Amino acid sequence: MKAKVHIRLKQGVLDPQGAAIGRALGQLGFEGVGEVRQGKLIELDVAASDETAAKVEVEAMCEKLLANPVIETYSVSIEA
Repeated sequence: MKAKVHIRLKQGVLDPQGAAIGRALGQLGFEGVGEVRQGKLIELDVAASDETAAKVEVEAMCEKLLANPVIETYSVSIEA
């Protein structure tokens, strides 16, 4: 099964990379862009018996390694 993990900084956590992207977009002439928040996408192939088991396993990976739960949030989607 394919798993996708979207990781973002929590609201209130400074995002200097997002701010730099926002400034660069303005310098390139893209007007009307508000706050920019940058994140990560991690794609995994998971050998699990069903979607529920795959999601539980990937969420455990997020808690232990892939995301920093102190400053980041994550969402997991599973594709059969």
